[in-house]
Amino acid sequence: MAHEAEMAEGSSKPHPPVKIYLQVLFLLFLLSTVAYFIDLMQMAMVIKALLLISIALMKAGLIAGYFMHLRFERITLVYVLVAPLILLIGLVAAVMPDGRSVLLSRLGL
Repeated sequence: MAHEAEMAEGSSKPHPPVKIYLQVLFLLFLLSTVAYFIDLMQMAMVIKALLLISIALMKAGLIAGYFMHLRFERITLVYVLVAPLILLIGLVAAVMPDGRSVLLSRLGL
């Protein structure tokens, strides 16, 4: 009954079945486990950081796509949310050389 009322309010697409949410939940658990074991491994810090950031972005994408229902939204809404993230990454990458030089000068290197 509540589902019919939801459909009548203008929501043209029904929610995915619970099985999809459980699969995403299992995948999130699997990615968290992989991240934990990557953290325990002895490897270069840069590689470890890149792997952990990649896993975190995958998990964020799954959460935003399924639990925030962005996968089922119009593409323009997704662009509105993704564009600032791309801009943020670009801006951080642009100021990293300055941050590195300031850090090295403060350390006296």
